[in-house]
Amino acid sequence: MELQHRLGELAQQGLGVAAISYDPPETLAAFALAQKITFPLLSDADSAAIRRYGILNPLPELAIAGADDPALKAELQRYVSGGAPSSRMAGIAFPGTFVVDRRRRVTSRFFEEYYVERNTVASLMLKLGAGRAPVDALKLSTPHLEATAFPSDAAVAVGNRFTIAVDVTPRRGIHVYAPGAAGYRVITLSVAEQPAIRVLPIVYPPSETYLFAPLNERVAVYQKPFRLLREVVVEGTPQAQAALRGQTALTLAGTLEYQACDDKVCFNPVALPVSWTLSVRPLVAARPR
Repeated sequence: MELQHRLGELAQQGLGVAAISYDPPETLAAFALAQKITFPLLSDADSAAIRRYGILNPLPELAIAGADDPALKAELQRYVSGGAPSSRMAGIAFPGTFVVDRRRRVTSRFFEEYYVERNTVASLMLKLGAGRAPVDALKLSTPHLEATAFPSDAAVAVGNRFTIAVDVTPRRGIHVYAPGAAGYRVITLSVAEQPAIRVLPIVYPPSETYLFAPLNERVAVYQKPFRLLREVVVEGTPQAQAALRGQTALTLAGTLEYQACDDKVCFNPVALPVSWTLSVRPLVAARPR
């Protein structure tokens, strides 16, 4: 349903949308009608395409065969449906997204572990390098750099996997430190963890090696504009759903930290507070039946 809401935005990026599941055509047709889905929902009722892509989830069959195995039950809850094993689940795929070019080549793929968790469309666009900062993004300015920090989504729901992005432009003649720069404060974005929230490691872009002449030292730095990405998961566990039930807003707080130098002087480390308040949408649990 989120894909449906984002069709126009995706079309502007030259992307079409189709969804494939193991549900039969009549089930998908009824679901599309009920949820006003206009893009193709493709039926892979025998899971042939799912098998060819190598994303068949074998747990339903394993769990049915070993229904009394507590380890299998735990894996079924995490990777399939959260419920008891059922023959109806046989043939299900691991949830994910493929990006395919006009030559039918897979150029990117994104998968999740827990069955409730899904990358948001806006988060995927950021990972593909197509996301843009919204008008109300947080603007940061210091003597060393300009930065724009923003979440991929203004509203999230249980199970959403979204991204915090920071676009950083060092000022002329300034560099900030990248991973691998021992002895210096590497630029980082921290996000305070809280119940029902899981913060994943930062994705750093490639850095460059800089010769700091006063010390005859080579270090990893950023001198040109770059983007940091940090994924945040609104967990989909029953406990997380209970913690967020009734909430209409979610506030994320954190810090952008860095150390900057020019060609002669290294400045003191800087810590800039950041925060965002996102709307919380109710979880939509409907699926084809």
